[in-house]
Amino acid sequence: MPRQIAYIIGNEACERFSFYGMRNILTVFLVDYLLGSEAGAKETAKETFHLFVMAVYFFPLLGGYVADRYWGKYRTIFWLSLVYCAGHGCLALFDDNRTGFFFGLFLIALGSGGIKPCVSAFVGDQFTEFNKHLLKKVFGAFYWSINLGSFAASLLIPKTLKIWGPSVAFGIPGILMLVATFIFWLGRRTYSELPPTGPNPHSFLRVVGSALRARRGGGGGSGRHWLDRALGGHPAEAVEGAKAVLRVLAVFAPVPFFWMLFDQKASTWVLQARSMDLQVGPWTFEPSQLQFINPLLVMILIPLTAGVLYPAFERRGYPLKPLRRMTIGMFFAAFSFVMVAMIQASLDGGSKLSVLWQTAPYVALTLGEVLVSTTGLEFAYSQAPREMKGTIASFWALTTAAGNLVVAIVSKANVFEGSPVRSLLFYAALVSLAGVAMGLIARRTVTVDYFRKA
Repeated sequence: MPRQIAYIIGNEACERFSFYGMRNILTVFLVDYLLGSEAGAKETAKETFHLFVMAVYFFPLLGGYVADRYWGKYRTIFWLSLVYCAGHGCLALFDDNRTGFFFGLFLIALGSGGIKPCVSAFVGDQFTEFNKHLLKKVFGAFYWSINLGSFAASLLIPKTLKIWGPSVAFGIPGILMLVATFIFWLGRRTYSELPPTGPNPHSFLRVVGSALRARRGGGGGSGRHWLDRALGGHPAEAVEGAKAVLRVLAVFAPVPFFWMLFDQKASTWVLQARSMDLQVGPWTFEPSQLQFINPLLVMILIPLTAGVLYPAFERRGYPLKPLRRMTIGMFFAAFSFVMVAMIQASLDGGSKLSVLWQTAPYVALTLGEVLVSTTGLEFAYSQAPREMKGTIASFWALTTAAGNLVVAIVSKANVFEGSPVRSLLFYAALVSLAGVAMGLIARRTVTVDYFRKA
């Protein structure tokens, strides 16, 4: 394993603690502190939360583009990490000021979102064709470190908010982000860096534009693929790269429906937990604290699936290829929401349930996450041409933005008045349909791996 991987994974663990530390308490903070007794505080908090997450996963488009074309991945990650630190500072200082607090959320969205595609792609840049067989393991370790940070933050920060208040609860994640930036800086002389390409006359959008113009004009060749019409003005490598992007985007199309469900564990599920019995033996959970189950299970399931489950299926002649894994993961996510709907129906009926009833949905959702999200990171990198690896990773992040935008719109419109049961079953049905679509797309998709030479 390249030695510089340790700096990137150490950085990622601390950065994820900082992000999930503030993210996991955001809904509760908005309801209990910032919005106070406003009418519709819960709906406003849910809308704000999902708009923030949408922004976090929209800014990767900017970060990936700047890294690929101008700054390179290292400089993009370093400078936007400093913006990220400033955002945490705003949350800690302006916990009672809406303008300052929301500006802090904007800076965190810009910093966290901007570095997101660069870090995962930067991991892949440290490998060549010679050691690419390690990529599956390193992306598993990378995702494991994400969940190590999330696990620690989910356990500690909700209690910190309860005992010491918002300034300390938001300040600790800010300190961890400073540590993350320092660790990343320490490895600056060890990284393998692919130089930025600069303005690209043969970019994906330019190739598509040329093909469309040729189509309208009736020229540009008569290739079997419509993008072959751009061969008159672009090299064959650029056209093949554009085809690769379209193949990846077709696979990504159903994924927003997964994220539409997944990120509600920090909003809808937290709000449900507020109405449940939080006392478990001598321990009193905070409503947002049960989220620790998700990263804990991920840390267990990643080595279990990679080391035991996937090889077992392969020995039996049924290899769980990436797109097959992602399809199965969608149905696990749908099942988790069916279970949450059953819990909500019992609560609406007057039952007082222990918060531990949410454990089963967390297990199903986490299985879905391991199958969809870990696989998606690997797939996004391997299927992207060198010039567009950061941008492709940005499109992967954009699937999360799209899913959260839909949830924010539904919350704003208050489409499902009264009990959330109908809302939960609606989302479960949507992701089930998306799973069917993913399976159909997987059967028709031809994959091509792209790695740099040794």
